[in-house]
Amino acid sequence: MLNTIDLFVGCGGLTEGFEQSGKYKMLGAVEWEPSPVQELRNHMRTKRGILDAEQRILQFDIQRTDELFSGWNDEKFGISHGLDELIGNQKLDIIIGGPPCQAYSVAGRIRDEHGMREDYRNYLFESYLKVVQHYKPKAFVFENVPGILSAKPGDGSVRIIGLIQKAFADAGYAVLCDLSKAVIDMTDYGVPQNRKRIIILGLSKETYGDRADDIVKSFYFSYLPEYKVEIKTTVRNAIGDLPKLLPLDKISSFEGRKLSHSLPVPMLNGHISRFHNKRDIELFRLLEEDIASGRKEYTGTETLKELYTRLTGKTSNVHKYYVLRWDEPSNLIPAHLFKDGLRHIHPDPNQARTITVREAARLQTFPDDYEFNCSQTDAFKMIGNAVPPLFAKKLANAIYHLIQEN
Repeated sequence: MLNTIDLFVGCGGLTEGFEQSGKYKMLGAVEWEPSPVQELRNHMRTKRGILDAEQRILQFDIQRTDELFSGWNDEKFGISHGLDELIGNQKLDIIIGGPPCQAYSVAGRIRDEHGMREDYRNYLFESYLKVVQHYKPKAFVFENVPGILSAKPGDGSVRIIGLIQKAFADAGYAVLCDLSKAVIDMTDYGVPQNRKRIIILGLSKETYGDRADDIVKSFYFSYLPEYKVEIKTTVRNAIGDLPKLLPLDKISSFEGRKLSHSLPVPMLNGHISRFHNKRDIELFRLLEEDIASGRKEYTGTETLKELYTRLTGKTSNVHKYYVLRWDEPSNLIPAHLFKDGLRHIHPDPNQARTITVREAARLQTFPDDYEFNCSQTDAFKMIGNAVPPLFAKKLANAIYHLIQEN
């Protein structure tokens, strides 16, 4: 067993995959948002048998690094003895995680008037690096969006990826020289969703010596590709067996929330439709039938923009609607899904709705026993921010074999 800690753990997509591999023990994890911490603690305690999950999964601000190591007594974050006491005299083998990606994403830079150059999250990698320097593990995994390759924070003169590469090298770790080769298409690994992420593996030069650079290359060109699939997983594979949620003749309610669609039989955590008004239900059915019938009148950007204007009287530079295709991987499941589901419309014309929390979780490869008992908004956000556990499991296995053989 190799010992890990997970930084910026969120609801634990990476940790879930590493745990599923059966080859790692999570000594600790850090996240500052309360809702994902609560969900992950509950999952680890009830489904993974980690009875001290409350102590191991720390809610704290990683930027306060000294306190993170030594402990804190804080009005917002409570009391903890910190990571040093959690780890004790155990050897920490691997640090995993990835800072929030919004500051690096191309979409985030488009939405922000300053192109995210002034966003503090640009420099959260420095806190990650401090933890790596403090514990000196054999390896680390740093996950993020491909947009990190082009991001230029501050005055816009320097690419952030160059700063990150130099910082890791100065700390004694070998990483791939050309990180464009570290961008992974997760559909190649069985994830039913078009999701590309950069996976930076760093290996300790102290541990691996002059061979570190060559071993890192072998990870990307030999070890990890062994886990690729021959046939891509589709939306139908992922969510086709879930109970149908059909439009109701009149508005109902369940546990204090309005319902426009039936409840699943049997009940399944997170599988409840958002509330949709009649106009949207009719629109979804129109778009779904357009795809299902093969007419495909509303698949082009311009026709979708025209449809949006006709229905709402508003104009948009981007098209607002997208129907998932049964026999293809889904489009990206983003954190932005919490705002609306218009770009994640269910493919079945009979259901005329957007996807549920459970369907988003399935498309992210979370197991059904990972329950989301928080608000729908929080659930969509944390699912969209996560690393797909299926890919994380394959990543964990590839790294384990690399370490064992080298």
